[in-house]
Amino acid sequence: MSADYNADQIQILEGLEAVRKRPGMYIGSTSSRGLHHLVYEIVDNAVDESLAGFCNTILVQINEDNSITVTDNGRGMPVDIHPKAGVPAVEVIFTKLHAGGKFGGGAYKVSGGLHGVGASVVNALSDWLEVTIYSEGKVYRQRYERGKVVSKLENIGSCDQDKHGSSVTFKPDETIFEETVFEYDVLKQRLRETAFLTKGLKIILKDERDEEKTERVFHYEGGIKEFVTYLNKSKTALYEDVLYCEGIKDGIYVEVAMQHNDSYNESIYSFVNNITTPEGGTHLSGFKNALTKTFNDYARNNKLLKDSETNLSGEDIREGLTAIVSIKIEDPQFEGQTKQKLGNSDARGAVDSVVSEQLTYYLEQHPQVAKMICEKSILAQRARAAARKARDLTRRKTALEGMALPGKLADCSDKNPENCEIYIVEGDSAGGSAKTARSRNTQAILPLRGKILNVEKARLDKIYANAEIKAMITAFGTGIHDDFDLSKLRYHKIIIMTDADVDGAHISTLLLTFLYRFMPELIRQGYVYLAQPPLYKVEKNKKVWYAYSDDELNSILTEIGRDQNNKIQRYKGLGEMDAEQLWETTMDPERRILLRVTMEDEDSAEVDLTFTTLMGDKVEPRREFIETNAKYVKNLDI
Repeated sequence: MSADYNADQIQILEGLEAVRKRPGMYIGSTSSRGLHHLVYEIVDNAVDESLAGFCNTILVQINEDNSITVTDNGRGMPVDIHPKAGVPAVEVIFTKLHAGGKFGGGAYKVSGGLHGVGASVVNALSDWLEVTIYSEGKVYRQRYERGKVVSKLENIGSCDQDKHGSSVTFKPDETIFEETVFEYDVLKQRLRETAFLTKGLKIILKDERDEEKTERVFHYEGGIKEFVTYLNKSKTALYEDVLYCEGIKDGIYVEVAMQHNDSYNESIYSFVNNITTPEGGTHLSGFKNALTKTFNDYARNNKLLKDSETNLSGEDIREGLTAIVSIKIEDPQFEGQTKQKLGNSDARGAVDSVVSEQLTYYLEQHPQVAKMICEKSILAQRARAAARKARDLTRRKTALEGMALPGKLADCSDKNPENCEIYIVEGDSAGGSAKTARSRNTQAILPLRGKILNVEKARLDKIYANAEIKAMITAFGTGIHDDFDLSKLRYHKIIIMTDADVDGAHISTLLLTFLYRFMPELIRQGYVYLAQPPLYKVEKNKKVWYAYSDDELNSILTEIGRDQNNKIQRYKGLGEMDAEQLWETTMDPERRILLRVTMEDEDSAEVDLTFTTLMGDKVEPRREFIETNAKYVKNLDI
């Protein structure tokens, strides 16, 4: 190994070379997520044109060759010569990092874009990219390959004088991305959300790859009011109106839409310049403060709260609330590189002021709605007090305090959470096999009796009173909701192990609903897994094979020959396996198959809607969901 360290070893990456060398620094990853991020960057530029008042339609098309075309009817990227660069401005946009109309040049007052890396990064990570511009009766085109200009900007023809806008087509570089196939549903989800947040903007998504061409139009004149209606479609609204507050304060444009439903979970999503802020920030704090103060004032002034009763907490008022908080601000300051949390202090006051004033006015004008919300909040307050008593019993205490782990838990001897895993198993018979099969040092077993409570339909006090849920909370050690503390997690793998049938799938869904609603950070941080027990056991001439799918069974039978000596057993449940079989198929870390349950922050609104649809009270949305997704189901026992 050379000890020399001199100037020759310092590498300078010119222009877009740095992006190609370290793509993850610019788009997060080279996985499917990074691939779709390219589309969002180009779409966000078109949305900025809409926010500036120059664009009302965006077309996003997945072409037959899996390239993407994004077309807008904005002003069209500038084609005049840039005074410093000496080349057309559009070329600067696509070839220079940190170039564009968002860096103080006065082109945009507010702009989105997740990381603001822009068109040049998309260009750098594409096999090829073409941009077409319609401006002042002329059509211009330029082509790039892997970030480099291969043809100068050319005037290739004329168009109607009133036609204007830009069209960008690009093909991601297969040598950079692990995944290069665009997923229609991923783009659909993001574009729908973008259209909700930009009222009046029409976004068209086309997929030209299949014989049956797919097209969806997202166009919401009601903006975030329609977003709330969409998110509440699987719930029963407490009142008909979607409450809407809009205003400008200190140069900050504030928009809030909200509606209570009959569920017990709050679903609040916050955005800044159309960027989702999963960790909230000052704008969300302002909203919550306004909500708590306004409803308490109303309840006191209208004698809905007695003098002897304590104020309603924010949690009480937000029970069953679906809300969107969206602000547009000229210079957003985010905490952290990933823009997860807004830090602008003036945003708190702006949202608080707009919501307090307009919500107070609405409640005075609609006393029946105000009374319904206050009554629901008071019921929530009482349930929360009952839950608090139950919670104190559920918290895991030290041996000195006398609170032991659940009796049915077979704990592991290793006390380092990084080495430990807990299997949540349905039924005592499977639990017995698992306890015998496990590695006692690192594997804990918690058998559950039957199906746990559906937390989607229950208040906090009922949840704390449920023995199976109480056992899980105590075993995990983290607490739930506001008490949740990830550092106290006792196992770094929480593995749901249920039968490979309809009942097993239902139990898994109930458990995931509980974890999502009360310990979502466990899912976000990747601590939750689904065990994959085999579907078949094949025996021939004293040799044994296990198959985890019908395809695997067929390939085993093809390999060993299909004849009468084959003995095929279809497992209906974990209880049919003896301890040795359970270990070698489902619990042995060397051989088992685990599926990690994941959730991206930007998907949270859709994840929330899916859980509500599947586990809520409304039947019709669930029927629609099943009909739409039935074709994707595999190995379902009927």
